Amino acid sequence: MNQTIQELYERKSVRAYEERPIEPEKKEMVIQAAIQAPSAGNMTLYSIIDVTDQKLKETLAVTCDNQPFIAKAPMVLVFCADYQKWYDLFLQCEEEVRKPGMGDFMLASCDALIAAQNAVTAAQALGIGSCYIGDIMERYEIHRDLLHLPKYVVPTAMVVFGYPTKQQEEREKPVRLPAQAVVSENTYRRQEASEYAEYLSDRQGKTEEEFDRWLHAFCKRKWNSDFSAEMSRSVEVMMRQWAE
Repeated sequence: MNQTIQELYERKSVRAYEERPIEPEKKEMVIQAAIQAPSAGNMTLYSIIDVTDQKLKETLAVTCDNQPFIAKAPMVLVFCADYQKWYDLFLQCEEEVRKPGMGDFMLASCDALIAAQNAVTAAQALGIGSCYIGDIMERYEIHRDLLHLPKYVVPTAMVVFGYPTKQQEEREKPVRLPAQAVVSENTYRRQEASEYAEYLSDRQGKTEEEFDRWLHAFCKRKWNSDFSAEMSRSVEVMMRQWAE
């Protein structure tokens, strides 16, 4: 198999790291790889915050749903959707400039996520593990002030990096869904709940009774949860502020 494809297949979230730093040249390679990502109109509608202050890492470990491993990660990058730079520039050269809208919000968020995935893929190629932290989208008001974010800059993703421990290296990657559960041709095909449940059950390797218990627990933990409600509230606030 092609090496790049193989690395994509093998990549998994890593939440425990060896107590050694990431070499400066490798860190630079990861960041430069992120910047090589495609972006809308080659505008690079994102900014990357390299979190090097240990106290800030420890704070983020708390504000991002109390996950201590964040503070132990040798490298922490926050990818922000950023239209502030272009808006400020346009105001300097044009008499009339519309304010960034929700389409710009979405486009910049996509740019940020594409760059983040480039960084994750580059890190994997260098033997460096990574984990996305979606919780950076929670507690927007706190993270906005903590990271000094202006109006048209919002945190889209945080990724933590480090060399995986032996246990993490040997840990089996969770099974992904088959293509037929994800891909439809030409138009969207809405699946029956029972059909999707079957795909999930097969992936989990569970009996019908075991899957039913798992689904109830998963819904409670991931959907009907405080952090999920907070993320929706927080993103609504950041979108409303952007659109004002």
